[in-house]
Amino acid sequence: MEQNNQLLTVSPSPHLHSPVGTASIMGDVLIALTPALIWACYVFGMRALYLTLISVASCVLFELLYEKLLRKPVTVGDLSAAVTGVLIAFNLPVTVPIWLPVAGGFFAIVIAKQLFGGIGKNIVNPALAARVFLFSWPVDMTTFTTPVRDRFHSLFIKQDLDALATATPLSYLKEGKLPSEVQGGYQTIDLFIGNVPGVIGEVSALLLLIGFAYLCVRRVTTWHIPVAYIGTVALLTLVFAKGASVSFMLNELFAGGLFLGALFMANDYATSPVTPNGRVIYGIGCGLITVFLRYFGASAEGVSYAILIMNLLVYYIDRFTKPVRFGGKKHEKQ
Repeated sequence: MEQNNQLLTVSPSPHLHSPVGTASIMGDVLIALTPALIWACYVFGMRALYLTLISVASCVLFELLYEKLLRKPVTVGDLSAAVTGVLIAFNLPVTVPIWLPVAGGFFAIVIAKQLFGGIGKNIVNPALAARVFLFSWPVDMTTFTTPVRDRFHSLFIKQDLDALATATPLSYLKEGKLPSEVQGGYQTIDLFIGNVPGVIGEVSALLLLIGFAYLCVRRVTTWHIPVAYIGTVALLTLVFAKGASVSFMLNELFAGGLFLGALFMANDYATSPVTPNGRVIYGIGCGLITVFLRYFGASAEGVSYAILIMNLLVYYIDRFTKPVRFGGKKHEKQ
């Protein structure tokens, strides 16, 4: 009987293989974001798609060039750069010049992601870091438009949009007014469906929820952070409402970037806690800071800053909620 002299490959446990990888997870996220993108093209015109494609192409290109120049393994195939590009575009008004998503892509990929070691090693969400950086051009980042009637207006010219500049529902809430009380204002159902001014990807809470439900069915994400985050904002705005309590609370939930942030950016794998209890604490923290900034900050929005602040506390939350090893004692946690 012949002996099989083939060498065996020995590796540490666990010895598990799964078809689920980074590329498949990011592919699911892109699918989940597609309904909101389609709606943005309907509400703001095809320029929303044009800016999104520029943002995605910029992020992919910057990641490829960085890794090639530094002779690192090329990782653009994992689709994480593409997801970052879509999220950057979703945080931009449709009126921005075409170079702005390029600048955001550079900051997100090179500064916030690759300089920290690449995917999984960044300490803050790259897309949100880019959004905050892009407020270096505040006029471009705060020029919003009303939903357009000509759904397929020019892809290249933004001057036709500038004439439609308007305040967002969140800015009315900042003043203590319900958007429905303002002349030509918006009802709560408009905010929920997404027929309101705002950035490209935040306006439709309904379609963002549908995308999130898809991710839950695919087991790509969990409910802990979004429910804790949105629930905290709902509770606090109901208690400290500036007017009709329930109406004010619902408008605070559906206006602005709360659903986009809570459903798609706060629960980023690399920048959120790994334990269920930690995720709940993290979500509550995001909610508390968001309401605090909306009530007392200079800006009407607070989602981006809240998530970024909590990103920096993830290490401590994980350490605090770390489970005790089997047979160990609580004081032995390190």
